[in-house]
Amino acid sequence: MSPAWTFTAGLILLVLFGWYFATELGRRKRILGSVLTVFLVAFCLGTFLLNGIHLGLDLQGGTSFLLRLVRESGQTINKGMVEQAVEVIRKRVDAFGVSEPVITPQGEDRILVQIPGLDAKKIEEARTSLQKVAKLELKLMHPQSAELIPQIESGAKFEPTYEIKTLKEMKNGQPTEEKVLVAKKASITGDHVTEAHAYYDNQGYGISFRLDSTGADQFFKVTQAHVGERLAIVLDGEVQSAPNINGAIPNGSAVITGHFSDTEARNLASVLENPLQTPVAIEETRSASSTLGSDSIKSGIYAGIGGLLLVLVFVAIYYQFAGLVAIFGLVVNIVLLFGAMSMFGFVLTLPGIAGIILTIGLAVDANVLIYERLREEMAAGKSLGAAVDAAYDKAFSVIFDANATTLITAAILFLKASGPVKGFAVTLVVGIIASVFTAMIFTRTVFAWALSAGFLKRITMLHIIPTGKNLDFLGKRFLWIGISLTVIAISIASFVMRGDRNFGVDFKGGDLLMLASKQPVSEAQVRDKVEQLKLGEVVIQKLHAVDKDFISVRSPADTSAQIEQHLEQTMPEAGFSVEQRDHVGSLVGGELARTSLWALVLAIVGILFYVSLRFDFSFALGAVVALLHDVIITVGVFAIFGRELSLIMVGAILTIAGYSINDTIVVYDRIREGLRSGRKGTIQQIMNASINETLSRTLLTSGCTFLSVAALFFFGGPVLHDFAFAILIGVIVGTYSSIFIAAPIVLWWSGHRREKLVGDPKPATA
Repeated sequence: MSPAWTFTAGLILLVLFGWYFATELGRRKRILGSVLTVFLVAFCLGTFLLNGIHLGLDLQGGTSFLLRLVRESGQTINKGMVEQAVEVIRKRVDAFGVSEPVITPQGEDRILVQIPGLDAKKIEEARTSLQKVAKLELKLMHPQSAELIPQIESGAKFEPTYEIKTLKEMKNGQPTEEKVLVAKKASITGDHVTEAHAYYDNQGYGISFRLDSTGADQFFKVTQAHVGERLAIVLDGEVQSAPNINGAIPNGSAVITGHFSDTEARNLASVLENPLQTPVAIEETRSASSTLGSDSIKSGIYAGIGGLLLVLVFVAIYYQFAGLVAIFGLVVNIVLLFGAMSMFGFVLTLPGIAGIILTIGLAVDANVLIYERLREEMAAGKSLGAAVDAAYDKAFSVIFDANATTLITAAILFLKASGPVKGFAVTLVVGIIASVFTAMIFTRTVFAWALSAGFLKRITMLHIIPTGKNLDFLGKRFLWIGISLTVIAISIASFVMRGDRNFGVDFKGGDLLMLASKQPVSEAQVRDKVEQLKLGEVVIQKLHAVDKDFISVRSPADTSAQIEQHLEQTMPEAGFSVEQRDHVGSLVGGELARTSLWALVLAIVGILFYVSLRFDFSFALGAVVALLHDVIITVGVFAIFGRELSLIMVGAILTIAGYSINDTIVVYDRIREGLRSGRKGTIQQIMNASINETLSRTLLTSGCTFLSVAALFFFGGPVLHDFAFAILIGVIVGTYSSIFIAAPIVLWWSGHRREKLVGDPKPATA
């Protein structure tokens, strides 16, 4: 879709949105709401059908490398060095003939290289090619090299401008070694190479290269002045060959011969043509097979369909006609989500699928808020039309606040995270925005048309919490806080006792190898074989996908290849195939741990500021305490069950933080409304009544989210299993904290003084 068309469509949408919110006429508002929905759905659907969605490496298979530019003594990495390295690496990756590689700078001194469709045989070749500096130098050999070297080795002094090197060559099919005396200063350097390619002749593989005009001129002068001498071709400090200069060479062409394989010759030709000015080191490698990608997509689809059906059936039964409207809104929500991702070129990753599935549960929340308000307005005796309008108007504030706090955590996650977690943040942000649109505009427009046409006469709903119940939550606040403190203490103790075992390779560095087998194998069988290698601490787990079992092996750094080879030799009948291979350096793991902690701190600060601005510091403090309560217990449960924290768990923990705040804000909004309305009673009584009034909504939303994430847990595959487990724990604990923890903290900090919370001039009466 052309940029001009996209810009025009965006401008039309902006005008329609402004007109919709500006007009007060019912019929015009209905028409504008309908036009907005149809236009947005058509635009997003068209964009998706035209562009599709780019799949991440975890879904289509491939390999990603995280490269770091190595600082030499006293050197500072600048933007120019990074840009030069990106262009060099891009040319080297192109030599593999892959489609749509992604090569982007990451931070100040790192480069992310993603190569789709790279098979296992070429991964090591790619590693070698990417980090090869290829410093080419042409150095003159001393004319009396053969005579001087024995004397020098005997202790005789020699010219300091020369040094002894070893030349390894193939002669008559046999490898030979020769010590040669070469100049320390290069006569010609490799930055003058304009092209290079591998060739094959009767002497084997070699590299032919051509110099630019300046290099060719220097080459001509050197060869002209030293006819009969030898010229050493030195690559990365190693002498590759030392041919005789039979005469002046005017055209700037030369060859490198030596003991090269076809792969080595191609790699050397590539790096000679594109030399790196700054050395690079590979700090992280992640690879996934196309088979694992297709299995992940299948698992994600099963989980998505399962979660969606569970939520839709529940909503339809519980809210009846209003539930059907919510279902249509959910379908529109999904169309908008995929259309927006396609339009902006977002990459869909496996955590992104998790974000979509989680959005299914969260998208119901806005509708539940509106419908529970609608129930209250109808119970107050209002007409159906007036009740619908009042429900949408009163629900807007809480929907805005709840989603704004979730967006804060998602935005911080997007800015601070990397790779797959960033994909999760993208889908969560787009999903939240789409759900607000469908709840506040689409469903309201549907109700408006149904009412104006006389089709809708009455609305009936089920009610799981009987009306009139007034459970004394705050009266037993010390009991609930005591229970929470006990669970928190157990969680912290469990985490401390496990120590480093809490962290996976993403945090402490190491290798992760995921294997599929043709024959069933057990963890014990694999563990017995791996223990023979005596590699230190190795964690082996058996994971289950939709129709396949996997063996996951977490081991110290640079040991996965050794483990794979040993298992193939000792268990050939298993027929192992590598589905995923990750290597994370200890430096990257430590930085990830610090970045994750920093992201959580930023999220807490952002939430504290926003809730203080919209409510009061007492509310903000209660929200943050509830958030920390949920995160600590979730991490503690992971420690108790012996699970490891990984990169994707960063997204899960921040999602829990966002969900916790979302749930708490709903309760806070009702408390604020009760305080400002001048309702009679003490602040504790008003808070208790507000929690009871929102209890139905809290349980409904938590239930829908739990259903969708449960589908992810059971059908989402091995990669998302821990993620879904964390969210399930977070949903349970977050629901608990929003009822039993957040409000008591507000009550305690405010000192039971109503005016301290809202500055309301109306007196509170007993």
